[in-house]
This record gives sequence, C-alpha cells and structure tokens, in this order.
Amino acid sequence: MQQRTERVIVETDRYRIVGNITLPRDGYRSRLSDFLNAPDRDFIALTEVSVDPLGGVADTMASVERDFVAVARQHIVFAMPAGDLGEADGDPPLGT
Repeated sequence: MQQRTERVIVETDRYRIVGNITLPRDGYRSRLSDFLNAPDRDFIALTEVSVDPLGGVADTMASVERDFVAVARQHIVFAMPAGDLGEADGDPPLGT
C-alpha cells in the first residue's frame, strides 16, 4: 500500500501537538477524519513532533520537540491538517 505523510495539529485538553501522520495515499482511510475515527486504533502515531502546553500547564512546561509521540485517541479534542493554518508555508502556528 502506498502511503503519504501529512502535517497535522492535534489538541488535547492540555496540549497542542503538531506532527506528521502517515496515511494511505488513496482509498480507504486516506482522509484524516477516517483515520482518526477508526475503531481499531487506540493511539495515533505522530513523528517529528512539537508539543506545546495549553492553559495552566503552560506555566510549568515549555515546548518540547520529539521524534515520535503516540497520542491516545480518546484524549483528542480536535485535529486538523496543519496546512490549513499556513504552517506548511512557514507561517507560525496560531497562538504564537
């Protein structure tokens, strides 16, 4: 199966996580929404990740860079392609 990498923004109650997700190039589960709603997946794997705290956590933690992060699907509040915010063009993410 051919795959593609898409830069995404995922938020939990406490963190904004920006990273790469690997999706099928075409067909079944090739859309981000299909991938996230798959009932057989409890964790979402992201690579080349930046984790930024939100709210009160921001006072105790600085931004963290990691090669890999697994995010529990049940904790995801929302997710979207990072390109929608212009991040792929080098623009800073929202809130910076």
